[in-house]
Amino acid sequence: MRAEDLDHGELLAWDPEGGPLRFAGQRALLMDAVAMGILRKFLVDAVGVLAARTALTQFGFAHGWRMADVLGSAFKWDSDDERLRACTRFQALQGLFRVDAGSEGPLARDGVTLMESYEAEQHQLHFGRADAPVCWTLCGLASGYLSRTLGDDVLVLEDRCAGRGDPACRLVGRTRAAWGDEHADDLRVLDPARLKASLNGTLHHVMETIQTADQKLHARGRVAPTVAASPGTVSRSRAMQRVVELAGRVARVDSTVLITGESGSGKERIARLVHDGSIRAGRTFIAVNCGAIPDALLESELFGHVRGAFTGATHDRAGLFEAAGGGTLLLDEIGEISLSMQVKLLRALQEREVRRVGENQSRHMDVRVLASTNRDLAHAVAEGTFRQDLYYRLNVVELHVPPLRERREDVLPLARALLADAVHRARRHITGLAPAAADQLLRYEWPGNVRELENAMERAVALATGSRVELMDLPEEVRQVVPHASEPGGPVRALEEVEKEHVIAALRANGGNQTRTAAQLRIGSATLYRKLKSYGMINGRGERCS
Repeated sequence: MRAEDLDHGELLAWDPEGGPLRFAGQRALLMDAVAMGILRKFLVDAVGVLAARTALTQFGFAHGWRMADVLGSAFKWDSDDERLRACTRFQALQGLFRVDAGSEGPLARDGVTLMESYEAEQHQLHFGRADAPVCWTLCGLASGYLSRTLGDDVLVLEDRCAGRGDPACRLVGRTRAAWGDEHADDLRVLDPARLKASLNGTLHHVMETIQTADQKLHARGRVAPTVAASPGTVSRSRAMQRVVELAGRVARVDSTVLITGESGSGKERIARLVHDGSIRAGRTFIAVNCGAIPDALLESELFGHVRGAFTGATHDRAGLFEAAGGGTLLLDEIGEISLSMQVKLLRALQEREVRRVGENQSRHMDVRVLASTNRDLAHAVAEGTFRQDLYYRLNVVELHVPPLRERREDVLPLARALLADAVHRARRHITGLAPAAADQLLRYEWPGNVRELENAMERAVALATGSRVELMDLPEEVRQVVPHASEPGGPVRALEEVEKEHVIAALRANGGNQTRTAAQLRIGSATLYRKLKSYGMINGRGERCS
């Protein structure tokens, strides 16, 4: 193994359903850089610069020491030099900085040059330009790694730092003896010998505890997710969970079920869930869109016909009631059928018999009937456009599927599932949604419900140029939606929160052009700059963060 062979995608592992992240096989945490900067400011304000530097340097030393143990046991290195060079490579993969091309490592003659150090950026953000190097954690991290790897006391210091105005940061590592008395104060801040003594005992205890916990987890088996996944459905929201739970209960009996909800909300999915949970699960499931078939043909489609019953009837044909024998028949868009057809359907449901068009003989049917509609059938009964007796025959149990805008917890899980399906069909390598795209999906109302979301994901897969779906890959109507003052049924959001989202959305709509964004928002460029800086979108050097 060489240092260049370390790959972020292979080192990082996570559970898509949620749970611990693992980096190089060890549990890891995602830490926000601004939060680390706030911790630094708190420490400096509370205990002073020297004590804060000592705490952060020693924290870094422990991190580096542990990293050396992990890399030493997890990989077989081509040489000792490769293992040393892996120090900065591993840190860079963790997002701590970017290594300048041509840099070897802290122990090289000219050290290692770091670009975009998160510590230098955060120090400038909270304190302004410093008078001395400020990458304390990174120096401690490199010191701990090298000390553990070489078995000697190694101290890594900065001789250049972007936090004090230098073009880049540079780390240089030497043994304690090689540094001499020139950096006595730095040696007091980081005493590798003292730290090693405490770390050896602490890490041994921690590792024993972790191994014991892992053994207990393996003995119990994998912990079930908080929301049980149902085949073909996503039910993270409480509203959808109630529908799925009721569908599971009604599936056990053979009653007629009326499934209501807006177009595209997933009524057929619920119908399939009822079928799959019933004793008829191994038999046929047939769905017919009653609204798409002319009334003159619907009777033949449902009940069948005999030869010569009408022009074009050249042979006997069984209807869908017979074809679904022993299984389930879904009458979709039941509210669209005519009154005359409603009378015939009612008789078939009551008598459990069908009569083919042009035939005198009735045939017994063994089929479970489900019906679905996006209309308010109770209102249609009151208006006289839907028979009351048929309504009560169909509505033994009603399952109402809420629209997607009322179950926002389901939006992202649904989007990811639909995205995976679209990626599989298109045979493309797209791993997921960019944060900006995911955020915008949650803001949109989705009037077309799940069907519209499915189309949006298919479009995104077709247009995406990278490995993730970006904001610009979404449909225009989704991209242009503005933040809401409150969520449905929730409290009104703070003005500062809504303003932040609106400013960021405007900046994205203008492709990052701050001058045009400021003009459209009718604020000065300096005002926009200050806002972006407060949002953490501009670093201490005045550069826009990605």
